Amino acid sequence: MNDPGSASRAQRSPRAETSSLAAAKQAVVDLGRRLAADGLVVGTAGNVSVRTGELVAVSPSGMPYRDITTEDVAVLGLDGTDLGGGRPSSEAPLHLAVYASTDAAAVVHHHGLHSAAVSTVCDVLPAVHYYVMKLGGPPRVAPYATYGTPELAASVEAALAGRTAALMQSHGAVAYGASPDEAYDRAELVEWLCAMWAAAVRLGDPRVLDDAELAAVVRRMGES
Repeated sequence: MNDPGSASRAQRSPRAETSSLAAAKQAVVDLGRRLAADGLVVGTAGNVSVRTGELVAVSPSGMPYRDITTEDVAVLGLDGTDLGGGRPSSEAPLHLAVYASTDAAAVVHHHGLHSAAVSTVCDVLPAVHYYVMKLGGPPRVAPYATYGTPELAASVEAALAGRTAALMQSHGAVAYGASPDEAYDRAELVEWLCAMWAAAVRLGDPRVLDDAELAAVVRRMGES
């Protein structure tokens, strides 16, 4: 069966590919600085990536986000081949697993305080707000595995099935989207939902939306 995108890739000029990769690298720089500015990471924690064609631009390992330039951004093939730039984030396998199993164009992983905290006490983030349906449903918590390992990548890939975001036990959160902005917005939404749940628990026993109520949300979203 022919790949419907092969013709367009074949017609893509070297100049266009260079421009697209440059844009992806800049998006990685911008996303990292947003994470730091919004308090979703501490130090060099977290990582981001942007896909363009068969290439993935990934934030470099061990660098403060404020210091990262486009020259520092690592470039990988979808098979993990190192194609230049800085040393890729230790979580590159996780990002590549997301690209292999979804239609993601960008992936954002952060260590937001509320996301990390909730990941230690839940298997699934309770549906205390209908916004969980913006993520395909209540985010699941991927079982713990050592960072940067294939085991963690597989755990997160499974947790993302049918979802666009997940929590990572004793770790943080990850989200993907069709654009860098969409991936970031979803990652930020996970943190907000976790913060809301944590606040509600302090007030009492939160009411959780049931399946029928969530299904009604999906229908309503389809009408708008």
